[in-house]
Amino acid sequence: MIGDLHGSSDLLFELDRLIDGKHRGWPVIFLGDYIDRGEKSRDLLEMLMQASPDASSSIICLMGNHERMLLDFLDDPMTGPRRWLRYGGLQTLASFGVPLPRSNSDDAQAFEELRDRLAEAMGPEMITWLRQRPLFWRTGNLWFVHAGADPDLPMEDQDPDVLLWGHRRFRTQVRRDGQWVVHGHTIVETPHAQDGRIALDTGAYATGRLSAAAISTNELKFFQTGTD
Repeated sequence: MIGDLHGSSDLLFELDRLIDGKHRGWPVIFLGDYIDRGEKSRDLLEMLMQASPDASSSIICLMGNHERMLLDFLDDPMTGPRRWLRYGGLQTLASFGVPLPRSNSDDAQAFEELRDRLAEAMGPEMITWLRQRPLFWRTGNLWFVHAGADPDLPMEDQDPDVLLWGHRRFRTQVRRDGQWVVHGHTIVETPHAQDGRIALDTGAYATGRLSAAAISTNELKFFQTGTD
């Protein structure tokens, strides 16, 4: 289970060497946010697409809120383009070789042209792959999501927006149903398990620390790049 990458494909290689095949054959779940902020969004997407071409793969790539923002921009370039660009979209555009419009205004035509250039650079296969990313993956009482969950609702009844963006009580209220939520999205100093939550986003793009967890019925072990 691997936390937010944000274009840090080099750290993924480092993490793989760190784990060193000790858990070969285990399913691998990526918790979303593959793009934005880091410099290698395109490289990372191409790697993940090759590793997880369809739903039968043992490598599961979940949807993150940054993938959702990108898809929303492709669907309607006047719906929140400034928010996506402000939260890392500029780095994603650069990784695909797509320049910004010369105009700094909210000109509809400029954003539509930007959308078209990005869609062409990504290609239909990559866009379709992104649209097909699931919002969660489950095994036993472990639920893997990007951002979090409403602690008062059963996991089966969660709002998709909550799974992508989190919930105001997620980090402060203990779940009482015995379910554990493995998540990224919110940067923590070190990966940890507490009160029904397992947090894995350690801000890889800024800190150089990409975190993962190996979880079995009798063991929870964390791995992290950039530490001794």
